[in-house]
Amino acid sequence: MVRPAMMEPLVHDTTACSVSREEDPDSLSCLMAAASRGHRVLHAALLAEIGLYPGQDRVLIALWENGPQFQNKLAAILGIDMSTMTKSLQRLERGGLVGRSPCPTNRRLSIVSTTPKGDALRPEVRRIADEVQRRLTHGLTPEQVETLCSLLAVVRNNTCREAMCPPDAPAVAH
Repeated sequence: MVRPAMMEPLVHDTTACSVSREEDPDSLSCLMAAASRGHRVLHAALLAEIGLYPGQDRVLIALWENGPQFQNKLAAILGIDMSTMTKSLQRLERGGLVGRSPCPTNRRLSIVSTTPKGDALRPEVRRIADEVQRRLTHGLTPEQVETLCSLLAVVRNNTCREAMCPPDAPAVAH
């Protein structure tokens, strides 16, 4: 079992802000950018410990939760385009974590499923999700975590509307 990396000290990161010297590093925009980047870096580092790239965990989770899927349906479940889906599946397939097989009734469609090697990663992917959650909420009370999640859901819905995401885009817990 891979051990979680030690929690690094928190650093006031202002590099996520715009290049403008007039932008307050504690503004909502700067804080969101820094927190987003911090989450992304942490998640990527923990996934790298088990040989995954960011996003590949989401593919595996979608397959574990929904069973084998047509490649295009899997892309729709994840809300990603087909070229991104294809690239991710190629990497996962090269790693022996998923397999693709032609649909028996329409050979132009591929059915994607996890392999035993991919299924063996399930507890590690869960551990990583738990570790990310633990680090994100370090120092917060359960009530603060609940409030933060509620507020971030509003922000997500506001920004998804701006980015033309589906209004019912699922929250992805990392």
